[in-house]
Amino acid sequence: MHASLLNDILIILLLSVVVLYLCQRMRLPIIVGFLLTGVIAGPHGFGLVREPATVQTLAEAGVVLLLFTIGLEFSFRRLLQIRKTVLLGGSLQIALTALAGFATAKFFGFRFNEALFAGFLLSLSSTAIVMKTLQERAEMETPQGNAALGILVFQDIAVVPMMLMVPLIAGAARDEGVSPALLAVKIVGIVALVPLLSRVLVPRIFFGIAKTRSRELFLITTISLCMAIAWLTHEAGLSLAVGSFLAGLIISESEYSHQALGDILPFRDVFTSFFFVSIGMLLDAGFFLRHPLLLVAAALLILILKAATAGAASFLSGLPLRSALIAGIALSQVGEFSFILSQAGVPYGLVSGPFYQAFLAVSILTMMATPSLIGMAPAVANALSRLPLPGRLKQGMAPEQREKATPRENHLIIVGFGLNGKNLARAARIAGIPYTILEMNPSAVRSERAKGEPIFYGDATQEAILLHADIRRARSLVVVINDPAATRRITELARRLNPRIYILVRTRFASEMNALIALGANNVIPEEFETSVEIFSRVLAKYFIPKEEIEKMISDIRSDGYEMLRTLSPNALPSCTMESCLPDLEIASFRIGEGAAVAGRTLQETQMRKRYGVTLLAINRRGQVLSNPAANQEFAGGDILFVVGDAKDIQRVKRFFSTGEE
Repeated sequence: MHASLLNDILIILLLSVVVLYLCQRMRLPIIVGFLLTGVIAGPHGFGLVREPATVQTLAEAGVVLLLFTIGLEFSFRRLLQIRKTVLLGGSLQIALTALAGFATAKFFGFRFNEALFAGFLLSLSSTAIVMKTLQERAEMETPQGNAALGILVFQDIAVVPMMLMVPLIAGAARDEGVSPALLAVKIVGIVALVPLLSRVLVPRIFFGIAKTRSRELFLITTISLCMAIAWLTHEAGLSLAVGSFLAGLIISESEYSHQALGDILPFRDVFTSFFFVSIGMLLDAGFFLRHPLLLVAAALLILILKAATAGAASFLSGLPLRSALIAGIALSQVGEFSFILSQAGVPYGLVSGPFYQAFLAVSILTMMATPSLIGMAPAVANALSRLPLPGRLKQGMAPEQREKATPRENHLIIVGFGLNGKNLARAARIAGIPYTILEMNPSAVRSERAKGEPIFYGDATQEAILLHADIRRARSLVVVINDPAATRRITELARRLNPRIYILVRTRFASEMNALIALGANNVIPEEFETSVEIFSRVLAKYFIPKEEIEKMISDIRSDGYEMLRTLSPNALPSCTMESCLPDLEIASFRIGEGAAVAGRTLQETQMRKRYGVTLLAINRRGQVLSNPAANQEFAGGDILFVVGDAKDIQRVKRFFSTGEE
């Protein structure tokens, strides 16, 4: 049994490697590759997998983790801050598409609840495919890119209430003796529990866990909370997927959400791949081969219908006609969350038999067509925009309400908030440079966030954490932590994510310099050599080396990567001690007695330098040092004088200031 499961997993993984490689060469989305892997390995393909039910169990874990990460990326605070155009565009797109899908399904003879569920399935688009394609085309910051992103965000949120409504649509609550009112009470109770857990319990748990500095314990705690809340919601009559979303939403309210997301992403990607493979295993390739023209026609109908409704929603939310058309075409496919939603409808009989096979086949076709459609969208939009339409129509319904994205950019990322990190943040704040801090000390994060510092709890060795800090838009990154292995990983990752970023790294040991520079650091500051620089600069100053020459030496040392400290130049600087360079001079100090004759007289009146050849350097008056006194400086009883001159001349000055006699 166990060996059979291992064989199935190995077959899926090896086959995925081959199929995904071919999809990458053909520029097809990764999700399509997983779906095709399932088609090939499934019972309707070559039958390579012997236990599809076990793979389905792994797929359910993928759904849980997928919705958990969706919840982690949002919060009640962020939901309240979603802009009006996003809410309007997202709600209009879902409403218009669901209504059009419902009407089309009713036209083809579907029952009311089946047609309504079909409308829900068609209303969702593929966040993964659209965002990946727009990023590759550098169109994320365009008006159509912002509109597509906003509508997709709204769809990701809307899938949760859709899943909650599945039993109601199917009439299952009534048939099972559970009234819709009782189900609604359960939903309200669980939702009301979310802010209580997110503000009171979860932050305290994660604060205690984070203080241990154990990554393994933090990860296990994150997964345990996800599974526990998902299980509680399941026991209350809701789905595991809904519970996992609520678990992510609860954790998202804390400052530990980004670290939790970074930890969970690798597991999510692995288990989610099994989900898409399991969906592909359900597809009957023979069904597709028996009805190719019908399925292609259905896919074209869906693409046109969704492009029209999504474009209309974007236009009504304020976009110009051209941008609205491009956004509509980008959102014309059936999304991955439609698969999740369809799985929720299978036990209730909302999708079954030929309709389910047709839905799977059509969905895969629309997803495969998406990258090409997005590439063609500008040309199609330009052609339609040239039609003789009113100017108001081309400009948009409410252009004054369009919102411009203000992404964080050209900022400084500080990794580590010890003494160096604090000093750097203080200097950046004074200079008006925007900055973000990443720190692994939960106590420091909590206290500094309370002071208003832009600091986040997160391990910068993880890609998700650096992406949250907008590493791709940052101008510079400074790493000031005491972990050599983590420093190397951060340097390599940052350089890969942003080839243009300036990276400065502080390291304790000079032996790390070459490795860090090879990994992509622009400058490396080793504490060993900086300590040496501070020591020798002070020592050389005591030997009367001119300050300009010391500073030039320090500049030369730093500019060539401290190479001079490894092989010092044989050209020595002219140095000397007081005794060797100025053998006849002496620095001495003496006190003016109380009531001395010189008290109240000025330096000019005593003619110290002219009469005795002695120079006054400073006066210590009751602990206050007066350096390089002026000629009109008066002496007072108790003053300590610091003078330089010949030893015999100094003795004469002492007698004069003490007795008034030479």
